[in-house]
Amino acid sequence: MIKFVSAEEILPVRNQVLRNGKLSLNECRFPSDGKPNAFHLGNFEEDILVSIGSFHPQNVENYAGLGYQLRGMATLPGFQGKGKGNQLLNFAIVYLRGQQANYLWCNARKVAVNFYKSIGFEIISDEFDVPGIGQHYVMYLKTH
Repeated sequence: MIKFVSAEEILPVRNQVLRNGKLSLNECRFPSDGKPNAFHLGNFEEDILVSIGSFHPQNVENYAGLGYQLRGMATLPGFQGKGKGNQLLNFAIVYLRGQQANYLWCNARKVAVNFYKSIGFEIISDEFDVPGIGQHYVMYLKTH
């Protein structure tokens, strides 16, 4: 089941999946978590939060309209490859259409590019390095 959740609720999954459990929960916060119109989604398997994503209004250079950035997309290892992230992202896309967002974008880890492509995202940047995390691409999906 997909639900709107608080930033607090998703910090443990962010830490475990995206930071290998090496940070404090407070260090896993994004400055954008509290932005106006930001929201966080969680996909639950029974009562276990298994997949997360955070979304906030943020445009990409040279793209017109209302853009939202996806940050902190993560699925617990035991649940990866079972459609949980796909369900969460598709829920977000439908919601963003209702909010009149024109597009959704993210800085996708190189290992996640095929996941995003399977949903319809396209690469709009050269490969770049995020120090301490790895290679990324900016990816884009038209929502409206």
